Amino acid sequence: MPALRAALRDALRWQHHSPSAATVLTMRRVYVLPTRAGIAYGLLLVLMLVGAINYTLGLGFALTFFAGACAIADMVLTVKNLAGLRLAAGRAAPVFAGEEAQFELTLHNDASTDRPAVRIGFHPPGTPRRTEAPNAVDVPAGADAAVVLTAPTQRRGWLPAPPVRLTTRFPLGLFGAWSNWQPDLRVLVYPFPEPQAPPLPMRGAADAEGHGAVGLDNFAGIRSYQPGDPMRHLAWRQIARLQPLDGGQLVTKHFDGGAVAELMLDFAELSVFVDVELRLARMTRWVLEAEARALPYAFRLGRHDFPAALGDAHRAACLQALALHGQEGGP
Repeated sequence: MPALRAALRDALRWQHHSPSAATVLTMRRVYVLPTRAGIAYGLLLVLMLVGAINYTLGLGFALTFFAGACAIADMVLTVKNLAGLRLAAGRAAPVFAGEEAQFELTLHNDASTDRPAVRIGFHPPGTPRRTEAPNAVDVPAGADAAVVLTAPTQRRGWLPAPPVRLTTRFPLGLFGAWSNWQPDLRVLVYPFPEPQAPPLPMRGAADAEGHGAVGLDNFAGIRSYQPGDPMRHLAWRQIARLQPLDGGQLVTKHFDGGAVAELMLDFAELSVFVDVELRLARMTRWVLEAEARALPYAFRLGRHDFPAALGDAHRAACLQALALHGQEGGP
């Protein structure tokens, strides 16, 4: 019997569908097979039918046919619990290599009935067929349900979302229905920062008057606010990022007198004897450290040459260049 179930499942296996941002699960894309409980229930019906025939029991026939009708109704309702769902891909925030990538997916239920106990999860090739999707969600009638699925990351670059499998055994568990979907969604994976990177490559000399970039001093970073600090030195951009509920506090810009220091992150200046991936990891660490210290930095990698700047947009552009270096569509 297990071999028969495996053969039927292979015959009904989902064929590849082109990735799409939104997909409707039509009846032709939903497949159904009896579960172990359903097979046992079917054997019980056969025994009941044989007993009713042997003893010519009218009530036995009625009970057998009624139980069989319940099983058929359960099969139809199980399929309908998936059929008609509209699936849409959401957003995927960039992560660093080695972290869990999070893919946001949305299930839309345009029907007038609820869709309870729908399980959803990634089902990459090679996953055992009996592996049950880890996430259970109820989709109310005429409403949406959002789910976030995670996948491990190992290397930098674009990571497409693995195939998604939706399953359900609602309402009686005698049958299991499933459908596969390939969402048109990918996440950008940054190089993992080097844990023990060298100091930032500061360089430059004082200008003709010996003045720094801001007034009479050189900007050296930010620090916690101390009584007596001038109000004009408050780091408003960093203060805006700190949420009061998370223990946010006032921070001020810190200045040092002397030479003007220029921060240039140039991939070409790193030793060619160092592994490329290690150099990318070092550049990643420097970008994050410069942002944390609020030090404007220039960035140069291949055809990417960004002037000195700070902020989320500059950081994202630099990290994307590092993530796609040497890959198709990268620098």
